[in-house]
Amino acid sequence: MASMVFFYLSRWRLPRSFFFIPTTLALATSLLILFYISITSNLFPHHPPQSNLSSFSHHLFHPSLSQRSLPATSAPRNNDEVFHDAQIFVQDYKEMKRSFKIYVYPHRKDDPFANALLPVDSEPGGNYASESYFKKVLMESHFITNDPAKAHLFFLPFSIARLRHDPRVGVGGIPDFIRDYIFNVSHKYEYWNRTGGADHFYVACHSIGRSAMEKATQVKFNAIQVVCSSSYFLSGYIAHKDACLPQVWPRKDEPPNLLSSNRTRLAFFAGGINSPVRERLLQVWRNDSEIFVHFGRLNTSYADALLGSMFCLHVKGFEVNTARIADSLYYGCVPVIIANYYDLPFADILNWKSFSVIVATLDIPLLKKTLKGIGPDEYMRLKNNVLKVRRQFQWHLSPIDYDAFNMVMYELWLRRSFSTFSMSTFEYSKSTSYFS
Repeated sequence: MASMVFFYLSRWRLPRSFFFIPTTLALATSLLILFYISITSNLFPHHPPQSNLSSFSHHLFHPSLSQRSLPATSAPRNNDEVFHDAQIFVQDYKEMKRSFKIYVYPHRKDDPFANALLPVDSEPGGNYASESYFKKVLMESHFITNDPAKAHLFFLPFSIARLRHDPRVGVGGIPDFIRDYIFNVSHKYEYWNRTGGADHFYVACHSIGRSAMEKATQVKFNAIQVVCSSSYFLSGYIAHKDACLPQVWPRKDEPPNLLSSNRTRLAFFAGGINSPVRERLLQVWRNDSEIFVHFGRLNTSYADALLGSMFCLHVKGFEVNTARIADSLYYGCVPVIIANYYDLPFADILNWKSFSVIVATLDIPLLKKTLKGIGPDEYMRLKNNVLKVRRQFQWHLSPIDYDAFNMVMYELWLRRSFSTFSMSTFEYSKSTSYFS
């Protein structure tokens, strides 16, 4: 029987057209790849049709018309405007100030970890001050409610920065601390279990916060993470669910000669060479007379260097975030962002193209050409808009409208509709929970 089957198969001839099928499939695949490149790359010019999608997206996501689970970001009318839509923002901001409520899990001063769970006593300072500023100002604000039934969101008040320096915990013990903290919260209170933590949030500025949730995966995947280390290229940060906390080194006094500074240097960067991106920057521009790139600390005034430069470079180091963007804005210098996959602070609200220059890391050799291609009028537009957004990157113990604190609160308010979910969008069940 087998020999008969072999005999008939050996006499069967495939039609010639059959051999063209692989060639046809390969050609079709190549055409599809070229089509994809043409619509996603600047290599091929293309002009999308004009539409009213921008106004439609604002109308669709306006809170008076529907609950928005994700922030609506549309193209600004033009790059002169620092907000995507100032009218919508101001209207929503007023509603946020009026109605937004946060419940904070309570802890007493005699709690063994009160140092990490309660606000700091003194005024925050240093490179990671944003985390402490937020908690200190929030706890004294009108946003706090003692009635969980009125809360839109629940704040997990642990401080990653302070746990990091606590000898009982340290960097290696933070994941265990967070796991145990969530276990206790979920068993003592009912609020976490209603949504699997989707209406909860925490705030962390140090990059260790990104790995702090490795033993509390529901915090990472469900809760809102407000973090400085907001790279959506790495696991753990989920754009739109999470939010970028601006990293700000607090400064009290206004810089002198902000408007009249003589900015003779084209661009400036100083810092540790702790990433391939910074190594490339140093390699290409270390001996240039117009782009000043310095390794390590300056021997001269850092403030004077910022005041004397037209553009100030924010270059990815160990993480995408540094305080250099806030430094640039504070000293009236146009920030140049050289950090791929960076979910920029307040990107849902601010039009970054109106006050900054974004350069791909691969284009570092083209940096001077890019910056010199910005004409005097365009530079003045960028510089003037820098002065307009300085307030959004400043902290105050007594917050003022549209400062860093209120902008972070607005980002949280945009995400408040997570609290309307009866269950997280991620799978969750008590029987399989890591709390068990």
